Amino acid sequence: MKKITLFLYFILSLNYAFSQGKSDKLLIKLLKSHPDKFGMILKEPEKYRVQIVYTQIDRGKDNVPHFKTYRYRLNKDEYFYPASTVKFPACLLALEKLNQLNIKGLSRQSPMQNDSIEKGQIRKYTDPTNTENHGLPSMEHYIKKILLVSDNDAFNRLYEFMGQEAFNETLYKKGYKDLRIVHRLSVPFTREQNKRSNPVKFLTPPEGSLEPIYTQPMLVSNKLYEPKAPIKMGKGYMVAGKNYYVGDSLVNEPFDFTYKNYFALENQQAILKACLFPESVKPENRFNLKEDDYQFLYKSMSMSPLESQCPAYPDKDSAGAWDSYCKFLMFGDSKAPMPKNIRIFNKVGDAYGFLLDNAYIVDFDKKIEFMLSAVIYCNSDGVFNDDKYDYETVGFPFMAQLGKVIYDFETQRKRKFKPDLSRFKFQY
Repeated sequence: MKKITLFLYFILSLNYAFSQGKSDKLLIKLLKSHPDKFGMILKEPEKYRVQIVYTQIDRGKDNVPHFKTYRYRLNKDEYFYPASTVKFPACLLALEKLNQLNIKGLSRQSPMQNDSIEKGQIRKYTDPTNTENHGLPSMEHYIKKILLVSDNDAFNRLYEFMGQEAFNETLYKKGYKDLRIVHRLSVPFTREQNKRSNPVKFLTPPEGSLEPIYTQPMLVSNKLYEPKAPIKMGKGYMVAGKNYYVGDSLVNEPFDFTYKNYFALENQQAILKACLFPESVKPENRFNLKEDDYQFLYKSMSMSPLESQCPAYPDKDSAGAWDSYCKFLMFGDSKAPMPKNIRIFNKVGDAYGFLLDNAYIVDFDKKIEFMLSAVIYCNSDGVFNDDKYDYETVGFPFMAQLGKVIYDFETQRKRKFKPDLSRFKFQY
C-alpha cells in the first residue's frame, strides 16, 4: 500500500511539474533575488501565467555567436493569446514570398493593392502615410508600420498576401510547429472569411502607368487549423461593443480562444533568432531573404517611431509619440527618452489581458547582447473585452523590471571575447 501511495505521489508530482512548465535555476534565482519586483508574480505564477525565455550570447574570437537558453515556466500547452507578435513572421514570410516569385520589376517598394470580391473583404488602394510613394501602399511600408507601431491593418494585408494555408504550412516546414495563425486582427471576420484572402495586385512604379506586375487571385485555405481540445478562459466576456475588443453586455461564461491565434513563446524566439542570426540556425529553419531585406528589417525593428520620416508619427497624442513605444522590456513603464547606446530589436503584443515582448537587446557601448522573450497575463477580474486589464499596474512594470534585471546581470557576466555588433548599428 505504501509503494502504491508513493507511486501516485510521484505521478502527481510529475503532472504538477508539467503544468508549471520548464524552469531553469538561473532564472528562478534571478527572480527570487528581487522580491520587491517579482514577489507577487512568484507567489501566484499560475495566476499570471508568466513564461520567460532568456538566451545568453557569447562570441568566439571569429565573432561567431554561441547561445545558451534559460527558461521559466515554459509550457507550449499553457495557452496565451499572442496578439501582435504574430505580425513578425508575417513580415518575414511576405518578403520571402516576394523573393521566391522572382519577377522582374517586383520589389517590396512596388505599389500593392488588396482588392475585395466577397462580402466583408476590405479593399486597400491608397495609404496617405506613404508620402515617399505617392500615397500608395507597399509591402515595405506595411512592414515598417508593423515594426514601428504594430499596425493591425498592415498585418492584415500581409496575411492576405500569404493566405492562411501558406502562412501556417510554410512555418511548419521550417520547423516552427507550435503555432496557428488563423485570423486577421481587429476585424470581426468569421472562421470561413479568414480562410479566404483578398486578391492582391502589385503595380509598376507610380512614376509610370501603374500597370500590373503580378496579380494573385483570392486564396482559400483547404486545411483546418484548430487545437486538439477547446480553449476557454476566464469567467465572462463582454459582447456587442462599438469595437472589436471592447463590449458593453456581459456574458457570464468563459471566453472561447479555441479558434484564435496561437504562437508558443519558444517558437517566437526561435523565429527571431533565425532572422537575426540566420547563419546560426539550420538551413531548413531559415527564411529566404536577401542581405538588403535583413538590413531593412533590423533598422525598422530597432527604430523609434519618432525617428521615422515615412511613416511619420509627429502628433504627441498619436501612436508612437514617445521613444520607447512598443519597447516593453526595460522601458515599458516609462515614456522618457531611451539611452542612445541601447537598441531593442523586437516585436510586442497586447490584447485580451496578455502582454508580450520578443526581443534582442543590445548595448553598443558596453558590448552587451542577449535575447529575452516573455508573456504575462494581466486580467485580474477574469472578464474579457471589458478594456479593464492590469497592463499599467502589473504588466508594464513586470516587463520593464524583468528587462532591467537581465540587463544588469548581463553587465556583470564575463565574456571571453567582446562582440562585434556593427551588423546591427544604423544611422536613423
